[in-house]
Amino acid sequence: MESTHDRTEAEARKESGMSSTDLPSRQEVEDLLYKEAALLDEWRLDEWLELLTEDAVYEIPPTDVPEGDSRNTLFIIADDAVRIRSRVKQLLGKAAWSENPRSRTRRMIANVRVVGADDDKILVTANFAVHRMRYESVDTYIGHYDYKLVRLGNDLKIRERRAILDNEALRPHGKISFIL
Repeated sequence: MESTHDRTEAEARKESGMSSTDLPSRQEVEDLLYKEAALLDEWRLDEWLELLTEDAVYEIPPTDVPEGDSRNTLFIIADDAVRIRSRVKQLLGKAAWSENPRSRTRRMIANVRVVGADDDKILVTANFAVHRMRYESVDTYIGHYDYKLVRLGNDLKIRERRAILDNEALRPHGKISFIL
């Protein structure tokens, strides 16, 4: 008997026009997202960059316009590939005073779904809770990720990564000085 989640994946394949061999399994996508979470939690940011395509985009829309477009809405973060690499270099260097010493983070990823495809991009969504520990305080960021993945050879790569926060405001957080 087919489960509800299996029917959802099958429906996504049918609607996208991709065959079942074109879309990755949920397990393959989960493996990628869990690896990404581990690399970010361990501050292995150079290895995290290897999960991204050369033209990757990383965005965090404002909490009051979560479906906004970074071309006409002020985003918390709207990085292209050059800015992503610059952000990583800064975070790993001595110049990132807001992360010196580094925050400790723990990411929980859940409800991973392969929702379809758009041309060569595989559309994926997942819920997250990121706990950030710094100076004896703990901040929790809750929301969901929207990914656009592509297959390069045998590997899945992240072309677009959008973290949509459910938090109504960043206070008491104030800022996001690490990769959410």
